[in-house]
Amino acid sequence: MDYFSFWSQALPASNQKLERIIMCEKKVPVLNSMIKNRNTRFLKSYTLNYTNTEGNEKLYEMVSNFDYEKPEEIGQNASGVVIVGFRDDELLLLREFRMGVNQFIYNMPAGHSEDGESVEECARRELREETGLHIKKICKILPPAYAAPDLSDSSAWVVIAEVEGEFNPQTEADEYIQPLFADKKQLKELLENEKFSARAQLIAYFFTI
Repeated sequence: MDYFSFWSQALPASNQKLERIIMCEKKVPVLNSMIKNRNTRFLKSYTLNYTNTEGNEKLYEMVSNFDYEKPEEIGQNASGVVIVGFRDDELLLLREFRMGVNQFIYNMPAGHSEDGESVEECARRELREETGLHIKKICKILPPAYAAPDLSDSSAWVVIAEVEGEFNPQTEADEYIQPLFADKKQLKELLENEKFSARAQLIAYFFTI
């Protein structure tokens, strides 16, 4: 089975509807207001005032890539792309040092979109910058998914693509990235012995099935 067929079967068709979800009869938390705490180049921090399911006011801290003026703007924008790249029977991964966890992890190519970029343009640019590879064929673009919704409204489009070319990363001095292709056997070994981002771990696992 080629991996476009695999992903087509693994993902629900666009016209499929989710099964009925039975929810407990509780009031939904209500966001009342928002205070901006800090504004840096890449992240903005906010304190949210909300009313919980028992009617009590609470405070919640979160960060975002976006500069918001009104609380209803939260969670409405995607900040970039994640690229699930494959070549024949191999999955594209990045071994990169992430300062946020102070260690090397395995991840997928990803990045923030620039002003005016389409999803496809962003994916092609980020793939080229982080690996030197090029997109041969885009198989599927999934709607934005949240990365860490307990901490942030950061979300990204997921671009599943067949890739080609030679590795030639064009990274900056504060980035340490090693791109690689891994087959099923190599992925199983990495999954047992190495650290992954959650999304890369899940993608790598299903790639081995």
